[in-house]
Amino acid sequence: MNQYTETFLINNFTEFRIQMLNWANQFNIFCLLDNQQYNFTIPAFECLLAAGCKKNIELPYGNAFEKFRQFYKEEKGWLFGHLAYDLKNETEKLHSENFDGIGFADLHFFVPEIVIELKEKQVIVYCDGNADKIFAEIKATSAVITETEQKVVIENRISKSDYINTIEKLRQHILLGDCYEINFCQEFYAADAVIEPLAVYHKLTTLSPNPFAALYKLNDRYCICASPERYLKKEGNRIFSQPIKGTSRRDLVNADQDLLNRNFLSENEKEKSENVMVVDLVRNDLSRVCKKGTVKVEELFGIYSFPQVHQMISTVSGAIKDELDFIDIIKATFPMGSMTGAPKKRVMELIERYEQTKRGLFSGAIGYIKPDGDFDFNVVIRSMLYNTSAKYLSFETGSAITFYSDAEKEYEECMMKAAAMMQVLQ
Repeated sequence: MNQYTETFLINNFTEFRIQMLNWANQFNIFCLLDNQQYNFTIPAFECLLAAGCKKNIELPYGNAFEKFRQFYKEEKGWLFGHLAYDLKNETEKLHSENFDGIGFADLHFFVPEIVIELKEKQVIVYCDGNADKIFAEIKATSAVITETEQKVVIENRISKSDYINTIEKLRQHILLGDCYEINFCQEFYAADAVIEPLAVYHKLTTLSPNPFAALYKLNDRYCICASPERYLKKEGNRIFSQPIKGTSRRDLVNADQDLLNRNFLSENEKEKSENVMVVDLVRNDLSRVCKKGTVKVEELFGIYSFPQVHQMISTVSGAIKDELDFIDIIKATFPMGSMTGAPKKRVMELIERYEQTKRGLFSGAIGYIKPDGDFDFNVVIRSMLYNTSAKYLSFETGSAITFYSDAEKEYEECMMKAAAMMQVLQ
């Protein structure tokens, strides 16, 4: 447990963040959670860096939650890590057989050697000692991200025509009553890819700063994440989920058109119906772990503007039942409804059948658990996954499919969500 804490003053937040990132890259395992200085009503991630590994747990699905429960009981300090999408195979009788080019474990958490909390004018260092030395090392580190020529040729796992045919098949499943809404994703990938993850992360978050960004290194695997979405936050005895459903394009050249695009999103019945469906799903999930009568929708159809897109975000909260722990809460709510659809189990079966790639860490979650038991996790979207040993790079985008979906427009939405990552790599 990190018992020693010291606070230092800084006068250049942006410069120190880069120094901190360059300094962290010496470690085999680190996790940067970066709020990009967004300030929402329910705040985004704190800007936190966990570096070095005292102890960790890395598990496939099967008995991962119970093994992690024991690990969590023994380690009451800071924990950082991830929950991959295929933990669904443990919470439901499901399986995953699609191709996986990255190789993140289904669950990984680590006890960091050092935790650094970055605020606008100050830095708090949590460690076993030598906080002065750690701060001095970071201040002496370069404040420049080294740019290297990227060797990347992006391919699409699913052709446009195959994508459109698949959407029509999914619409037939909806017509037959198999499901109401399904989040269908497609993979973009590069084999023999050579990138510098820190440089790519810096470019991506400069081009597309989002409040749940993360750079996560686990030995030879990286997640380069510019997510706008929170999965779940615990604060005291309350939990908050903020699902996103509803997207429209930004127009940063024409302010009038940008406003029209924003208003279109807030007034479009299809987008609102998709959002209501996922809100109902989240309310149902939270009701399994919250006290009766405490689950409420704090905001419905909130419109938030990000650099590439406008998004419709709703906020659902509840008071946690007294006897439940972190694992109980995750098991009841994972994977998040915004990345599955409704009803959850049936759409996860269809996702496995029609998608061409194992999701892995994509549409999972990265985050932290504090010593007091509070936690915060994002949704891993708008994210590149990279295996340095295999030189394989992957990112996925998707959209919510309903019976009224237009396959061409859904394809355009996927490309819109991929645009920032494409731009960074090409």
